[in-house]
Amino acid sequence: MILSLLRARGLLRIGAAAGLLFASRVPSIADPATTLTLYAGQHAQTINLLITDFQKRTGIVVKVHRGDGPEIANQLATEGASSPADVYFTENSPELVLLSKKHLLAPVDPKTLAEIPARYNSPKGDWVGVLARENVLAYNPAMVKPGELPASLMDLAKPSFKGKIAIAPTDGDFLPLVSAVAASKGKDAAVAWLKGLKTNAQIFDDDEGVVAAVDRGAVAMGIINNYYWARLQQEVGKAKMHSTIHHFTHGDIGGLINVSGAAVLKSSKHQAEAQKFLAYIVSAPAQSMLAKSDVDFEYPLHPGIAANPVLKPFSKLQPPAISVSQLGDDSDVASLLREAGLL
Repeated sequence: MILSLLRARGLLRIGAAAGLLFASRVPSIADPATTLTLYAGQHAQTINLLITDFQKRTGIVVKVHRGDGPEIANQLATEGASSPADVYFTENSPELVLLSKKHLLAPVDPKTLAEIPARYNSPKGDWVGVLARENVLAYNPAMVKPGELPASLMDLAKPSFKGKIAIAPTDGDFLPLVSAVAASKGKDAAVAWLKGLKTNAQIFDDDEGVVAAVDRGAVAMGIINNYYWARLQQEVGKAKMHSTIHHFTHGDIGGLINVSGAAVLKSSKHQAEAQKFLAYIVSAPAQSMLAKSDVDFEYPLHPGIAANPVLKPFSKLQPPAISVSQLGDDSDVASLLREAGLL
């Protein structure tokens, strides 16, 4: 993850010749030359479900290049107009904002944008929101009582939480949270908060490591996305879970919603097919399929489609009022983490 962050911020470079993982071909009547290259910073389970169904429906073959969202975004920025990518699908909006600022994205078909509420889409119309995840606090009830949980994410930097918290500061999902703190409270406050976390927290490489540590009782609490707790419960079974999750409310920064979105690259040689893929992944059938699956634990952004029942209803969440524009492109996060001693 540390290498991913360095690469994502231009401190290390990765070549355009990174390996491609090819999806299996589904028999179809389509022209066999019709192939899309998808650069994917989304969860592999989600991607696999979508491309398998898309290929069956359309006959368009999809080959996938996988990696962490920030790393892939930096690769696309490096490749520029020479990129072989047709579509970029990632977990967090800042990576899309970065590519939008570099004018690398094509306008999304207005009909596709209209499938998703405008607040989850690019203000410029060059990427579309697909799914959402909520930042939560996983905690172990055997180690901390509900009444002892913090009212605000910012409280976790206080001395009273020393040794009780786990974080993954170089995980791609942690970066937007830092950006949100900086956007709402200022960079100085963000650095002070991060320094407090450094003093208080056990450090892990990723959210999977954080939630696993909380669940086994190695640490009382951990900052994660809701997806990772739900996925762990699916893997081990509800009866064997030793942790639960706390939702920050009243617009606290800790309840930030991360928007996963997708875009067509301006340089794509398959614009029509790429736009068809975007239209498919925001469609009611695709979003319903994900919501009903036992592998994807994110919130569908297509109106009227209920999330997986293991999740708290989307309408009952109380996230902070931070737009994708205010969240920005995470460009300052590396310097903030470095100043706080977390990188």
